[in-house]
Amino acid sequence: MPTDRAALGAFLRSRRDRLTPAQAGIEAFPGPRRVPGLRKEELAVLAGLSPDHYSRLEQGRQHTVTDEVVQALSRALQLDEIERAHLRDLAAPTAHRRWAGPAVAQRPDPGMLRLMGVLSHVPVLLLGRRSQVLARNGLLSAVLGHPMEPGSSFARWLFLDPDARTRIVNWADFAAAAVGALRYETGRHPDDRRLVELVRELRRDDPDVARWWDDQRVTFRTSVTKHVAHPTAGPLSFGIESVVGPHDPEQRLVVYTVETDSPTARVLPLLASWTDASRESSRATR
Repeated sequence: MPTDRAALGAFLRSRRDRLTPAQAGIEAFPGPRRVPGLRKEELAVLAGLSPDHYSRLEQGRQHTVTDEVVQALSRALQLDEIERAHLRDLAAPTAHRRWAGPAVAQRPDPGMLRLMGVLSHVPVLLLGRRSQVLARNGLLSAVLGHPMEPGSSFARWLFLDPDARTRIVNWADFAAAAVGALRYETGRHPDDRRLVELVRELRRDDPDVARWWDDQRVTFRTSVTKHVAHPTAGPLSFGIESVVGPHDPEQRLVVYTVETDSPTARVLPLLASWTDASRESSRATR
């Protein structure tokens, strides 16, 4: 089975398994049930397809998948907006996928860098393809306790550096969303070999990634509250918001927002001053 069609079948099965006949608004077909959710035949009826047509889709034997079929399955499976987009990506022929391109250096968008300058009072991170760090400000490094040098991998730090699990109090919530974002990106760029290798590495070295990957969850621009245990500044709380640039949709500006006059908002200027003082001290000793 072609890899792209195997991914399509796995995603359809996972979404079918999570939806019961009652949730789908239909009477369950008679007979013993061997699946936790809808049977293939039940989903086929819901989507207006023949059982054989749907079976070929899930088994990877249907090479052409029309947009009408994608829309019908999206409605029947009650997919959200991101899941619908992911299904469209998986259903598209490989030749028509939006490939991430050759192994060339990613350059941060100048407009995004200007926006980062305006947001210097909060932690900000610019991510490119494969979660590569394109830019970050000093507050971001100070909050996470890691330099996050441009060119490094945010995903590798998040999953493979033990300090990440210690620093981020609700690490599991944040990390699960990050796995969903990687899955969404692989659906868009199935021929990106470096992305495939990154996912393979993370799944091999972190059992949490392997478990979350297998549940087929997809996310994109998810707003996740991040709680950070800072060794000096104490507990910090941020609302994480992502902004996609108008010129390069592969770049995301991740902004750590804070509530006005919250404990985190009050301590950030102090943390920024400590960071600046440390930087000046480091320069003076060179």
